[in-house]
Amino acid sequence: MKESPKLISDCKIIDLPVVSNPKGNLTFIEGSRHIPFDIQRVYYLYDVPGGAERGGHAHKELQQLIIALSGSFDITLDDGKEKTVIHMNRSYYGLYVCPMVWREINNFSSGSVLMVLASEKYDPDDYYHDYAEFVEIAQQKDRQ
Repeated sequence: MKESPKLISDCKIIDLPVVSNPKGNLTFIEGSRHIPFDIQRVYYLYDVPGGAERGGHAHKELQQLIIALSGSFDITLDDGKEKTVIHMNRSYYGLYVCPMVWREINNFSSGSVLMVLASEKYDPDDYYHDYAEFVEIAQQKDRQ
């Protein structure tokens, strides 16, 4: 069975549940219910210096949900053919990023916290760190 190539259009903003309360709101996420994978790993970025960029890679198999827990940042998604920039600034929105999409994250506001829910445990072999190699492989998969 041939897997279809992943495209930016496969990535999307997911509205997360919000339980409103005068004492403070609560948002929760359940793997395979609110997002299309079971959660195997959670990590977060914080204290990112002004002007710094994060990301700069793609994953072969890993799926992610990226959330701005606090503050804001921009995520550039690139499938090897087109790019789009998504501004993240709400803790009840998650950006689903499918495999084979290059991501670069920048424009972090002061005090921002970015959380990632991942479909797999850390595996260094799942990464593309070289953009030219990623584009070549993405275009090969597109031709298959």
